[in-house]
Amino acid sequence: MSTRREFIKHVSVVAGLGAAVSIGLGLKPLNVQAVTQGVWGMPDEGDKHWRAFVAFGAQEAIWEDFTPDVQAAIGLIARTIARYEPVTVFCRNNERRLAEEHCGSANITYITTELDDIWMRDIGANFVIDGAGGLGAVDFNFNGWGNKQQHGEDAQLAALVASNADAEYLRSELVGEGGGIEVDGHGTAIMTESSWINSNRNPDWSKAEVEQALKARLGLRKIIWLPGIKGKDITDAHVDFYARFVKPGVVIANLDNDPESYDRKVTLAHLDILKNATDADGRKLRVHTVSPPLNPRKSKFSRNNPDFAAGYINYFVINGAVIAPEFGDKAADARAFDLLSELYPDREVVQLNIDAIAAGGGGIHCVTSHQPLTYV
Repeated sequence: MSTRREFIKHVSVVAGLGAAVSIGLGLKPLNVQAVTQGVWGMPDEGDKHWRAFVAFGAQEAIWEDFTPDVQAAIGLIARTIARYEPVTVFCRNNERRLAEEHCGSANITYITTELDDIWMRDIGANFVIDGAGGLGAVDFNFNGWGNKQQHGEDAQLAALVASNADAEYLRSELVGEGGGIEVDGHGTAIMTESSWINSNRNPDWSKAEVEQALKARLGLRKIIWLPGIKGKDITDAHVDFYARFVKPGVVIANLDNDPESYDRKVTLAHLDILKNATDADGRKLRVHTVSPPLNPRKSKFSRNNPDFAAGYINYFVINGAVIAPEFGDKAADARAFDLLSELYPDREVVQLNIDAIAAGGGGIHCVTSHQPLTYV
């Protein structure tokens, strides 16, 4: 079973997918003066949802022998979320019955479409609202994290999500992914330079141009940039494995305590930045830390797999609950549960075994997305 990091070695497999999709749009940065700043804004994930989304798209060409396990894990996540809010499951037409067997029918809607993989956060629409009942859906032109994996079908999904949500389709001139975006809903974002200021997504764009475009499309006033790290995983270090807003002014950050991990140095650098940062309203951030388990359960998914993504920070905040992972390390699982329960006192913390997904370098947040509830 190839890991997400190992896909980097196989760029040639997908090199012919089309220049516009594979290496970025080749467009100059949009004229941000033409975009009225503040009309659209990306809400906090913890605000009320209309529904959640998952992609039942695992295939053997990517997941090999793990495919049935990944499908079962997606089903577990979908069924769990459906206890709290409606879920839309995207699946291939020939796998509709299989998807229903795994995901169930209670509070679930199915939409059939072609898919390459399962990473709904990165391939779906990024919703924005205008405060007057309007809903927009930003498409960041998914290109397989810089042409590292087949993505021709997944690149079309954001437009389909927008259409089914009856949202205004807003196509960015940037290339990027939803997992690379973390916002507080009040104009502040945290992002990694490694996944946005990167020639495999946005060649010829300066950091200032990328920042202007993101601010314009997402209604941001300030971006706190973390360095991240390029080339160590297929996403080039998405922010949703490093730092998350709990609410304005409060952040939970990953602190890797494994002295052998490259992420140890990365997370320490991120913590230094976050602890000295202020948000768009000048408020100094209060930073909590959570550490990955040092002794996750031994399984076919984690054994001899350096890319097994055993991190607690990749959780999904939904109506009434926080859906988070557990990894069989009783002490570490309990610490994560207790911290999330403290930070989200009005939500039930539900921990799930998603080892099959973690084997591919992702987590619960990576395979989910949501449509915010709009208010008039």
